[in-house]
Amino acid sequence: MRLGIFAKTFTRPSLGETLDAVEAHGIYCVQFNMSCTGFPTLPEEMPAELANRIRGEMDERNLTMAAVSGTFNMINPNPKKRRDGLRRLGVLADACRQLDTSVITLCTGTRDPHDMWRYHPENDSPEAWRDLLASMEQTVRVAEEHEVTLAFEPEVNNVVDSAEKSRRLLDEMKSSRLKVVMDGANLFREGELLHAEEVLDKAFELLGEDIVVAHAKDVKNTGEMVAAGRGELDYDQYLEKLRGVGFEGPLILHGLGESEVEDSVAFLHSKLAENTACTEDEANRL
Repeated sequence: MRLGIFAKTFTRPSLGETLDAVEAHGIYCVQFNMSCTGFPTLPEEMPAELANRIRGEMDERNLTMAAVSGTFNMINPNPKKRRDGLRRLGVLADACRQLDTSVITLCTGTRDPHDMWRYHPENDSPEAWRDLLASMEQTVRVAEEHEVTLAFEPEVNNVVDSAEKSRRLLDEMKSSRLKVVMDGANLFREGELLHAEEVLDKAFELLGEDIVVAHAKDVKNTGEMVAAGRGELDYDQYLEKLRGVGFEGPLILHGLGESEVEDSVAFLHSKLAENTACTEDEANRL
């Protein structure tokens, strides 16, 4: 697995300085966000010179763009805002070839009109699922047109809040352009870490073959999200599950402050080394 980080973890006056901060931590893989250039995550337009500048700055530092964030509220109760998000997603997708990335990450959204990461009781309604399918059908068409992969993330506050709903969405969409971002921490509500093994087993059983990006943050049994290594998620188990489905892609740190990066990087390097050593030791005993 390649250790990476959300580029926007580092707040700097310029893109070059942001990427310098990534490189300074010995990280050479990022999930990019257009906010690092002063633009919205989904820009109104993408000048060719901007995409070329981003690519140049990345290449200068030997950084790879594992994915670019394309999040918008796919079930926003305001249809006009959904349409605007879909249009802007097309702008980003059109620039992916110049950016040298082929994966756009998505948020399935919430009925909360103000915050796409906030739970809303209507997320479980048939109408919310209907709107998700309608939005996703259009995003898949965008992905097909521009030859990119879309990766959505199961998250307890969103309409797709479980591995089961993720599998349902994949099965209903039937598109090779739609894949999954796996984030072990985002599968757990308050008190659910007591059943962590069961939840992770089910998630990887249902979604393992469709994971293209993995996220690395942590969670406490209170439901609080924290930096990797500061919570109660069993990272040995999480990494073992990723290895078990043959995942060797980007493992992206996020949900942490800049002051926490050094410790989380060291934690993950240690866990990755331990997990690899265990895997090799088991293979040698066969």
